[in-house]
Amino acid sequence: MPKRRKPKIEFRYYKMPPGSPILALLGEKWYQEYGKDIDTLHFHNYLEIGYCYGGKGTMVLGEQEHRFGEGSFTVIPKNFPHTTNSDPGTLSKWEYLFVDVEGLLQNLGQGGRQRRMIQKIQSGALLLTREEFPKLADVILDVLDTMRETREYYLEEAKGGVIVILAEAARKNENGGVDLEEPGRDTTIPIARAMDYITHHYMEPLKIEQLADFCHISETHFRRMFSAYMNMSPLEYINQVRIKIACDYLRKTEEPISGIAHKCGFVTPSTFNRNFRQVMGVTPREWRKLPSHYEQQLLKFEVHSEEGW
Repeated sequence: MPKRRKPKIEFRYYKMPPGSPILALLGEKWYQEYGKDIDTLHFHNYLEIGYCYGGKGTMVLGEQEHRFGEGSFTVIPKNFPHTTNSDPGTLSKWEYLFVDVEGLLQNLGQGGRQRRMIQKIQSGALLLTREEFPKLADVILDVLDTMRETREYYLEEAKGGVIVILAEAARKNENGGVDLEEPGRDTTIPIARAMDYITHHYMEPLKIEQLADFCHISETHFRRMFSAYMNMSPLEYINQVRIKIACDYLRKTEEPISGIAHKCGFVTPSTFNRNFRQVMGVTPREWRKLPSHYEQQLLKFEVHSEEGW
């Protein structure tokens, strides 16, 4: 019997502007038929806040489906699988904020209190409506407009608004967030810890045993939990992170490919070239000549890792 192919999932990587923990995606580009010709979930490397100005459709959060419409808004933690699908033939208008939660909150407090807040924010996704939560909706709209207008001290103003949103998200996730498993947090927290570790140590020779130890669970259990949560193995996820960061170096620098391979955690240039081609469909050298295509290219390929990483 042929092995059943697992569902694909896309990793959409964003890079923060220098000196800012907030990235705003604004304007007419985000007025579209969401989900058209796309049949996979995706996840991001930063928390996503979205506001729907118009249209209607279905939001998939993990394995749960919810209807959205004008006045709906979301707070979706990083690494949380989701997607937005407009009703067929209709357009929906969204705008988004992506937030480096740890970077934003790092100076607000020390120790357990800050960690607990981040843990609660990360523990589930929220889909709410302006009708139910008008004050929170107004804060999101104010931050979007602040990022749009970029007046003097706009970033300081936006940070304050986002902190209000995050605090409310942490409170609501006590009992109202959408999680991937019931009763709730047993899977989400260790997997999120592992993803954070990979984000900060992707350039090092990572072993799955090392990640499992960091999460205080057995390697076998860790592999099973990670694959069930993400629909990909830990090695495949590490590969995605490394290749995405390599794309950024290739696009923005003239650094030799061998140096980029080393910076992104690949032991040899040949290993880097082989894995890059598996993900992107072309070699790093070929891709460097056409960097504008990398987002589209990545969505066409399933991600694989070489045995023995």
